[in-house]
Amino acid sequence: MRLTLNPDQTFNLLGSSIKLLRARPLVNGALVERVATRVEQNDPNHWRVRYRTPHGSFWVQALQEGPVWRLRYGLEELPQHFTLDALGLCFEVEGAQKYLRQGYHSWDGAAYVALGGAPQTGYALTQLLPALGTGSLVLGFERHDRFQHTFTFAGPTLCIQTLWDRKKAGRIESETLLVFEHAGVEEALREWARRVAQAAPFPPRIPAQPITGWCSWYHLYAAISEQNILEHLRGVEAVARREHLPMQVFQLDDGFTPEMGDWLLVKPQFPRGLKPVLEEIRAAGFRPGLWIAPFTVGNRSQLYRQHPDWVLRERETGQPLVQMRFYGEFRWHKRSEEYYILDATHPEAFEYLRRVFRTWRHDWGCEYFKTDFMFWGAEYGPDRAAYHTPGLSRMEVWHRVARMIREEIGEALWMGCGMPLWASVGLVEGNRTGRDVGAEWLPDALERLHGLALRNFANHLLWEADPDCVLLRERFHHLRPDEQTALALFAGMMGGALLTSDALEELSPERLALWRMLLNAAAGSCRFPLLGREDQVLVQVRGQRPAAVLAFNPSQETVQRTYDLLELGLPAPLPGYHWHRQEFLPPQKQLSLHLAPHEGALIFLGDPPIPTQLP
Repeated sequence: MRLTLNPDQTFNLLGSSIKLLRARPLVNGALVERVATRVEQNDPNHWRVRYRTPHGSFWVQALQEGPVWRLRYGLEELPQHFTLDALGLCFEVEGAQKYLRQGYHSWDGAAYVALGGAPQTGYALTQLLPALGTGSLVLGFERHDRFQHTFTFAGPTLCIQTLWDRKKAGRIESETLLVFEHAGVEEALREWARRVAQAAPFPPRIPAQPITGWCSWYHLYAAISEQNILEHLRGVEAVARREHLPMQVFQLDDGFTPEMGDWLLVKPQFPRGLKPVLEEIRAAGFRPGLWIAPFTVGNRSQLYRQHPDWVLRERETGQPLVQMRFYGEFRWHKRSEEYYILDATHPEAFEYLRRVFRTWRHDWGCEYFKTDFMFWGAEYGPDRAAYHTPGLSRMEVWHRVARMIREEIGEALWMGCGMPLWASVGLVEGNRTGRDVGAEWLPDALERLHGLALRNFANHLLWEADPDCVLLRERFHHLRPDEQTALALFAGMMGGALLTSDALEELSPERLALWRMLLNAAAGSCRFPLLGREDQVLVQVRGQRPAAVLAFNPSQETVQRTYDLLELGLPAPLPGYHWHRQEFLPPQKQLSLHLAPHEGALIFLGDPPIPTQLP
């Protein structure tokens, strides 16, 4: 890429296919008028442009290192009493067909969006795909522990912002924005992830063994008790030992505390408390795990009744900031009608959370922590929320809590859910990368599965990806057998965390064989070689020779697809075995597949006998 200046002293970044034109300063969400400009050029690879604006001196520094441009921007000489919420740059985009809208947390999905449509905002990074040719252009920030970064597309305009959140600082300067071209699509995103891993304040915590096991939620939901948990424990223990299943954790999900926020209280359904239950889990050979939503406070909780000043308040009204409401029949299996956000800048609230994690880890013996609704702690800045202690950005507030959690739980495993994905690098072992699964084919299934594919690049680079639980049971759900199998294979092919909630002793031999195959594949990883194409069918590939290819049609239409092995990154020709049809395939250069709605086809390629596990 080349950097060039325009006559009006705006600058451009010119790629081979995609151009970022006429960069202009952005302050508090609005383009600012430039009064004067000064350009400093040390050499063709190092530029500094300074704009005199009504909001002070806005500067941009651009440094080229190999194929990557490294941009930083900042403000100096601010007017007295000026409040800074955000700053950034706006470009006009030419030559791109679509862009990646990357979500902020686990349930905030990801998708490629046609350029020129309705305004949309993504977070941390974006990727532009060219209208002509192949490859991609990536723009993404290097660090995510101090600020949240947004990428907003409106028509052909891209506005990039650093949310400053009225932070008190002697110097106003953004993180480094990386801009680079790449010949690939998914591999380009992996390159960004590698650079994020290198720049993170703590190195990524990739677990030595895959996170596998059992979670109570999708079988028992909140109706858990000591009795039924121990019944399931005995069943999982017996089957795992008999079948030699590598299941690592056994986790209690929500349902053991009376209200959100009362994390040191336990329902009467656990008359002995949690410690003896976790001890029995450990004695059965599993790492005992618990679920918690640290930033979530119910209005009926003892915590809120005793400490109403511990939650975030609306800046304008002074009332508690309500993040979620349940005014109808369903109240999350609890009494609270409203849910507030714990103000982690309140010293006593912060120390309460510290005591919770210390107690769970060192007194109760928890060895696996699933923290949920974590984005609540970084959802609002001081323009909306009144913090007890101002002066920090929302991500600094969040990161302070996250570092404390890691300090208190030590070497226990930490799975994030509803997590700010990119801020958690170096703190968690695993991250949920998509929305919840269900006992039926959900309306958002296609969107959810494509979102999982668009976060696969970070798996085993920034953390271990968790696609959510695998449904194995043959009763008590609304899925067709082929839908259930395709969803399970998709999760297993990803090669990240793998948990189920089902009673293993109730499964048929065929279902247990599928679960064994998926567990044995958990240490690997897949790639999506056709990422970015205009196709609803998702194609996953693992290995080279032998290799496994899963083509999954989550759409509502029957499709016919033919794939060249070379475009899948595989040598050709290769013989194969169609796992679903249980038939061998002669050596071939292409795969031709007929897929009904919600159907998947798993093909093993190479010279395998009838395979029983993924490569």
